[in-house]
Amino acid sequence: MKPVVAAPMQRWILHLKRSCRDNIRKRWLMDGRNRADIKPGARVRVVQKQDQRTGRLTEGIVSSLLTSSPTHPHGIKVRLTSGVVGRVKEVIETPPAP
Repeated sequence: MKPVVAAPMQRWILHLKRSCRDNIRKRWLMDGRNRADIKPGARVRVVQKQDQRTGRLTEGIVSSLLTSSPTHPHGIKVRLTSGVVGRVKEVIETPPAP
């Protein structure tokens, strides 16, 4: 299996305990760039188009996914239940499995 983290982080991460490494990898995976990690009902933080320069994040619950590709380098575009459209920067909580 290929390492999940970027090359500069690999050397540093190898010195950590296994549980710490797994937690860091999980955090990196749930950063909003993978469509499979985001489902309707998930609580996320998004950056809106007008807030891209400042990086201000808006928290909300995903209503629908607007990006059709499996990944996106700037984050998957979603519509929140409040009507706000933005790119996911952080996945806070995923919806429970049925």
